[in-house]
Amino acid sequence: MDKGGSIGIFDSGLGGLTVARQVMKVLPKENIVYFGDNGRVPYGERPREVIIEFSKQISRFLIKKGAKMIIIACNTATAAALDALKEEFDLPIIGVISAGARMAASATKNGKIGVIGTTYTIKSEAYHKKIKELRHDVEVYGSPCPKFTPLIEGGKQDSQELIEAAQEYLAPLKEKGVDVLVLGCTHYPIVAKHLQKIMGDGVTLVDPAIATAEEAKALLDEKGGHNEGNLSPTYLFYTTGDASTFANFAKQIVGLGEVDVTHVPVSELERG
Repeated sequence: MDKGGSIGIFDSGLGGLTVARQVMKVLPKENIVYFGDNGRVPYGERPREVIIEFSKQISRFLIKKGAKMIIIACNTATAAALDALKEEFDLPIIGVISAGARMAASATKNGKIGVIGTTYTIKSEAYHKKIKELRHDVEVYGSPCPKFTPLIEGGKQDSQELIEAAQEYLAPLKEKGVDVLVLGCTHYPIVAKHLQKIMGDGVTLVDPAIATAEEAKALLDEKGGHNEGNLSPTYLFYTTGDASTFANFAKQIVGLGEVDVTHVPVSELERG
């Protein structure tokens, strides 16, 4: 592993910035190259084969930009494409679902866990399977939230429309009495305050980004891949969407004063 390489992170859009934020905290000396596929968001309603192809295109791009490892900061892409990417590329690749499942399994007290995510993530039952592998004694309930990502990407994360959608999506999980809610899409921590208010203080929200960053650190520990002498890490951002819109969101989510964002045409990804 090239210690001086970057940690590559990608998502269908802005949500993966919540993962990038945690990686910056846990691994402050590492260079990061982030790719947001905002031009093709959302992934959650797309067929598995399409999600895999998009994920391969972005992974090739990140490797060309010097990625030494890749974090799939997208639950949908993790569920659909993690295994395919591991087969295709010769570098460490991790997703967000295993980390989130571990957090949820250890956090529940009453054995009832709720998972919210895209239609694809919920239908795949990826969280259900991972959590059940860890704990056979729990019940896992899923609720798809198809409106969340488009609303967040559209800057409507505090809108009445989003709050009403959240009330609708969370109602069946409240009825089940879950005491843990997994934010099974990396966009969802952006609206966590609304979700917490609806669910109540007695419900623990699980953000897989936190455990994913720790998993990335453990992997670099294992591979001896830390960029320990790097006192001035570089953070590069790429998007298939509008660069200025992405930059405004990135500054808010990641907490950087300025961000270097470059637009990448979808056609460039497709050419490989």
